[in-house]
Amino acid sequence: MTHRADNQLFDAYFTAPAMREIFSDRGRLQGMLDFEAALARAEASAGLVPHTAVPAIEAACKAERYDAHALADAIATAGNSAIPLVKALGKVVASGVPEAERYVHLGATSQDAMDTGLVLQLRDALTLIEADLARLADSLARQALQHADTPLVGRTWLQHATPVTLGMKLAGVLGALTRHRQRLKELRPRLLCLQFGGASGSLAALGNKALPVAEALAEQLKLNLPEQPWHTQRDRLVEFASVLGLVAGSLGKLGRDISLLMQTEAGEVFEPSAPGKGGSSTMPHKRNPVGAAVLIGAATRVPGLLSTLFAAMPQEHERSLGLWHAEWETLPDICCLVSGALRQAQVIADGMQVDAERMRRNLDLTQGLVLAEAVSIVLAQRLGRDRAHHLLEQCCQRAVAEQRHLRAVLGDEAQISAELSGEELDRLLDPAHYLGQARVWVARAVAEHQQFIA
Repeated sequence: MTHRADNQLFDAYFTAPAMREIFSDRGRLQGMLDFEAALARAEASAGLVPHTAVPAIEAACKAERYDAHALADAIATAGNSAIPLVKALGKVVASGVPEAERYVHLGATSQDAMDTGLVLQLRDALTLIEADLARLADSLARQALQHADTPLVGRTWLQHATPVTLGMKLAGVLGALTRHRQRLKELRPRLLCLQFGGASGSLAALGNKALPVAEALAEQLKLNLPEQPWHTQRDRLVEFASVLGLVAGSLGKLGRDISLLMQTEAGEVFEPSAPGKGGSSTMPHKRNPVGAAVLIGAATRVPGLLSTLFAAMPQEHERSLGLWHAEWETLPDICCLVSGALRQAQVIADGMQVDAERMRRNLDLTQGLVLAEAVSIVLAQRLGRDRAHHLLEQCCQRAVAEQRHLRAVLGDEAQISAELSGEELDRLLDPAHYLGQARVWVARAVAEHQQFIA
């Protein structure tokens, strides 16, 4: 089989090689050919095809025997990939065992071969994505536990808020990935369904042998037999794509946060360094978040692709014109983008570099203001909420105006020193003592992860 010239200059950056192989020309052809070989076996078991014809058909169902370039040219006229492939398959079978050619593709339609071939590809893609998610979750769980007590500034509306921990931040992503893995596990039996309906979905061409053939075909391919063919009911595919969209969004969230933490002004967490990674063509000092860019890029592109699949759902009658065609490259593109994001996320999770000292310095950039809430909560129990809040607000404004640390201002305020000792103030203004349930959240996220894999 000759190969077409690929326009895949960016594949190494945005797509995992294993996923690209699944959705390569060879992968697409082999999926359809696996359907054709299994169809011959199933029809032979039902007495529609002589058993002697099956070996010739099976032997011809090897993707490497077909010229993808020639088939691609033929698709432009035929309107889909199965029509020229089945024609080529028949010629290959006839060249070896002429009488077997009449049994090729018996009772099936082009969409049966294409959709079932796609489902076989998606089974491999789903297995790959599930494995990648599991590895990434393991890495995030380890990092979350390691940094369960590593304090850093919480940021709301991009401004310094109260302290959190790096472990808590990573545990949030871990929790999302666990939910996505649960979703994928739950949808697997719905997605991995045979498509076999013949011309209009009734399988009338096979008469009373239709259901036995369908059952045998599903068994041959290890797919579920749906309640009926789904030529224009595309919810299975769109559900899978939607969950991949959720995965892309969660990875994009991780990429966004990592890129912000890598900013020069923050400098708290970094992608792992490597020779030539993240450099600039003109600025030797640059260390760009190149992995995070892939995560953010996938999260940006996948929703648009997903909208195409949703827009293609109202497919007319029993077989669609154009809407079905809109799916052909869209769903594989989503799988490839998510695979690339998962690969880059794994690199980040395995080797992220953490500057805990810089985190501590950043916590003190506002000179204690991020801990004002901690003082206010305790003081409210002694002075009342409104009075405590007003008093702390005045002290914060004074600290900013005088460019002094909040601890010094609070110590000078008689109304506060009368209620809180210097030791109490020191403790309240220590970020390590105002992390709330951060460690609990980490433990719960890791426990859910471990429970899922148990």
